[in-house]
Amino acid sequence: MIATAPSLTSSPRPVRLTKREVEVLNLIAQGHSSREAAEALYVSKRTVDFHLANIYDKLQVSNRVQAFRAATRLGLIPFEPTMRVF
Repeated sequence: MIATAPSLTSSPRPVRLTKREVEVLNLIAQGHSSREAAEALYVSKRTVDFHLANIYDKLQVSNRVQAFRAATRLGLIPFEPTMRVF
């Protein structure tokens, strides 16, 4: 399964994330560190960081927050606020 969304640039090529990249991005979006995501996915931290580098490249961003915002705007991952108002 590959998540696809329109490109952020004028390029006609859509943004495509692999199933594993979406899994990594979801864990990072939930606030997990690379090490925690690696443990959850039974891979090394280096593998998670490799997936993150691919995600950043595909979304044309440079950090986790930008990746989360771009991916939610493109509909690649759901936006689920975790903050409660008391």
